[in-house]
Amino acid sequence: MLNKNITLTNLALVLSIGAATAQIKDTTALGEVIINQNRLQIPFSKQSKNIQILTQEDIQRLPNRSINELLSNIPGVDIRQRGPFGSQADISIDGGSFEQTAILLNGVKITDPQSAHHNMNLPVPLEAIERIEIIRGPASRIFGINALTGAINIVTKKIESNQISAQVYSGSSFKDNEQTSAGKYYGKGVQLGSQFLTKQTSHGLYFGHEDSNGQRYNTASNNNKLYYDGTYQPNTANMIKANVGYINNQFGANGYYAAPSDKEAYEQVKTAFASLQSKHQLTQAFSISPRLSNRYNEDEYWYLGRETTKGRSKHYSNVFGAEINATLEQSYGTFGLGLESRFERINSTSIGDHNRENYGGYLEFKTEAIKKLMINSGAYINYNSKFGWQVFPGLDLGYDITEHWKIVVNAGSSQRIPSFTDLYTNQTANVGNPTLSSENAYQIEGGIKYLSNRIIAQAGYFHRRISDFIDWQKEDATTGSGTVIPWKPINIGKNKIDGFNASFRYNINDPSATTRYFTTLSYNYLNPSITLADGILSKYAIESLRHQVIANFTINHKNWMLTSANRFNERISYKSYFIADVRGSYQLHDLNIFVDVQNIFDKSYIEAAAVPMPGRWFSIGAKYKLNY
Repeated sequence: MLNKNITLTNLALVLSIGAATAQIKDTTALGEVIINQNRLQIPFSKQSKNIQILTQEDIQRLPNRSINELLSNIPGVDIRQRGPFGSQADISIDGGSFEQTAILLNGVKITDPQSAHHNMNLPVPLEAIERIEIIRGPASRIFGINALTGAINIVTKKIESNQISAQVYSGSSFKDNEQTSAGKYYGKGVQLGSQFLTKQTSHGLYFGHEDSNGQRYNTASNNNKLYYDGTYQPNTANMIKANVGYINNQFGANGYYAAPSDKEAYEQVKTAFASLQSKHQLTQAFSISPRLSNRYNEDEYWYLGRETTKGRSKHYSNVFGAEINATLEQSYGTFGLGLESRFERINSTSIGDHNRENYGGYLEFKTEAIKKLMINSGAYINYNSKFGWQVFPGLDLGYDITEHWKIVVNAGSSQRIPSFTDLYTNQTANVGNPTLSSENAYQIEGGIKYLSNRIIAQAGYFHRRISDFIDWQKEDATTGSGTVIPWKPINIGKNKIDGFNASFRYNINDPSATTRYFTTLSYNYLNPSITLADGILSKYAIESLRHQVIANFTINHKNWMLTSANRFNERISYKSYFIADVRGSYQLHDLNIFVDVQNIFDKSYIEAAAVPMPGRWFSIGAKYKLNY
């Protein structure tokens, strides 16, 4: 059994090491933030789509340790974790499935073709993130395939000074492991960062580590990530940017994918990612941005445990992408245009050896030639070597009623092509379907927005219809001892959903004030319409949220800060639950010491599969940064 002294030593160690953040000041002017859509540069204040932003200040306030946990505070985003500390999570937007959301890093698509279960296996520690942009609604016109219900773009920090930073933290539930004698359930982590700036170059190198002994049998986790961000800018007209990252993530997968027969399951996922992109202002009106990227992934899964080769599968996948984006500014509006290609390959013991190619091209136009009206329209044409041709048109309209009030309407179509797992997997508990068709959708949304220096508010209603929706199903029947009825994906027809959402963000950010307040409130309602045959079990068709309420509040008095983060989720197929987290911190020069309490009321709940999430959890940590 883990000795209590070890846990106390871990907590004391956190207090003795410096780690990082300056006093929290709301320096991010959201209205001026340029949303990264690869070609057209549109500030947040002029956007006609439903977009949410998680700023660097938000990241510092919230009592979260991973990107997965942070995103649970974003309205419309559904995080379904199979374990804490970022071990594995599925992410969906506005009632879609987890494979219908595109994930990007600095505008580069990094979606995993094997299975979207690994989309969030990201090599980026929180210390390296500037902000997270969430684009809700069909985004295939902007980002191509697999952005059926939206996209999440992680933007890393712009390096503006020479700096060394560190963060360490440790926590425990102070409860015994539920199913073994492994001692108290605990976890710990460290993040290190170094930034170096010269006249024409900038370099950022970041490292992160997290591990946990698991709250129940076979759920321990361990992950390490390394990330580099470099920029070369010889003059104002040219810029080259490189990103390289690697993550090694391993965890006990008890109940993750095929409960209850996968009690001994274990998984290790290794991901390497690199991109090279540049921007060149060739004339005052014309600019181009070429980009190359590559994502390599290894996934090894032991269905019956690492002690036997039976039920073991290993997957190697690689995705190479090349694209060129361009903008042409004219007196009457701006054109965005470009081409991209994507080459996907997998070699797997349970999926086989497969590859496919994808080519896309787009043309987009925005104009404010009509007073108070912004029009943004365009189309994306896509060809996939397995699923053929598809066109994704779209239209965004925004009308300024006053300086602060805006009415928005947008409509568009989108597509999600099946993953290699959907098509070809051949395992005991999961069998693919090579005859699947791609999912296709259209959506229309209308809303109203209010934007000022301190208040951002918006409300809207949308209707979405998906044809050939893919769901994993199996018969709800009992079999003889040792017989497993496998899950299999099928196109089950139309999936309709209507949704209402409202959000309010208020910031009293007077730098001269002794006490400052910040709050966000949001409510989302989803009404899906889908029919399942009698006696059939579904993995994804009825698991979306119906009601979601998020309420966060921060008070910052001199060097003290207290944040309360609260969320209520009611799923269609699960019981509702309310989770309350709190963070208290104190700023001492460049040292910030914080204490978190997550799940204050010790609520028992499940987000995905058959994996109960941790109860009440206490953490303590410190952040420090040194400018030189």
